[in-house]
Amino acid sequence: MGSAMRIMHTSDWHLGQYFMGKSREQEHQAFLDWLLVQIKEQGVDALIVAGDIFDTGTPPSYARALYNNFVVSLQPTGCQLVVIGGNHDSVATLHESRQLLACLNAQVVGGIDGSLAQQVRVLKRRDGQPGAVLCAVPYLRPREVLTSQAGESGQDKRQALQSAIQVHYDRLYQLACEQRDSQGEQLPIIATGHLTTVGGEISESVREIYIGTLEAFPASAFPPADYIALGHLHQAQRVGQHDHIRYSGSPIPLSFDEAASPKQVLLADFAQGRLQQVEPLPVPRFQHLQILQGSLSEIEEQLNELMTSVPPQESLWLEVEVAGDDYLSDLQNRVQALCEGKPVDLLRVRRQRRGRPAALRREAKETLTELTIEEVFERRLSLEDFQDEALVANLKTAFQQIAAELAPGQSAREDSQKWGRL
Repeated sequence: MGSAMRIMHTSDWHLGQYFMGKSREQEHQAFLDWLLVQIKEQGVDALIVAGDIFDTGTPPSYARALYNNFVVSLQPTGCQLVVIGGNHDSVATLHESRQLLACLNAQVVGGIDGSLAQQVRVLKRRDGQPGAVLCAVPYLRPREVLTSQAGESGQDKRQALQSAIQVHYDRLYQLACEQRDSQGEQLPIIATGHLTTVGGEISESVREIYIGTLEAFPASAFPPADYIALGHLHQAQRVGQHDHIRYSGSPIPLSFDEAASPKQVLLADFAQGRLQQVEPLPVPRFQHLQILQGSLSEIEEQLNELMTSVPPQESLWLEVEVAGDDYLSDLQNRVQALCEGKPVDLLRVRRQRRGRPAALRREAKETLTELTIEEVFERRLSLEDFQDEALVANLKTAFQQIAAELAPGQSAREDSQKWGRL
């Protein structure tokens, strides 16, 4: 008979994120300190981080230090750590320390390398006994699962890629079943993934990723694992109302549109080789973010009311969306004046959005400083009348790759200040 096993599922830490000129170091440190306490109090056997542990492929030294110190601090708890590579992570960066971290009860699968069997791991309980079998699937790059064929249509490529990913999961699941049977006891099978699924709710901070031309992977194509721990989407959610297929979401808000969303990690309990329950564990808010919307007078009213609820000694990061079509060249200064003398960091001022624009400059006469680089690209793309869906998908993929390459290190900080990148 299989014994009880408790998994904690989290993802999308984005250590090293620079948010509109603001470091998230203190927030991430507070989250990791909180996480260690929860792991001890909740008796967690294994912690799964389902991708995007770092915000860029070349994380700053302090982000690496946060990561390394957490692994060291986790080791005495007896909780096993599994780190899965995401689309923001560099496989080389994650793998450079994986042999060392393996000595500290941590397993790292940054990308596909070697045999499929290397992605199938036995997770142990804190007493050292086998507790689950894991199909450790990282972010899948097209070249890792598929060879493109000449003359294929966009639809052919999408179908071929979906089939290749499904085959990859199915093969791993079969290996996991063999591994479970060799253990001689009932063990649950857990799978991971870092991708967009059909119907998944995407927030502003998520960089849309397309695995080749595949926009989203259907939930029905996953193997019948007992639990599937997903990363990439920052809003916590079930997939297709399946209780066992989950996005944990990011532990801190990574964009203003996530400010009002509850953040959590997930506790998944298993017994007799089956999933028993999934329980969300709310993550405290370590930095207050707020969006205010309306006319200047309405925003002033909201701001004054908001000040009554901001705890002493704490600051508020603020985004303001001003309604109205009047072009105010000194809009930033007017809003800044409303914030004078208050514990507020005004990070972005922009005009309120009204539907999809038809051109880069809309009737409201937005300026480029109010837009992210992704918004500029989307609006420029909307000016073209492309009939080939595959071409559009490839253009988006190429843009995201270029944006990712330009993001690391200091350039990311400069870009975030210039463009308001999330």
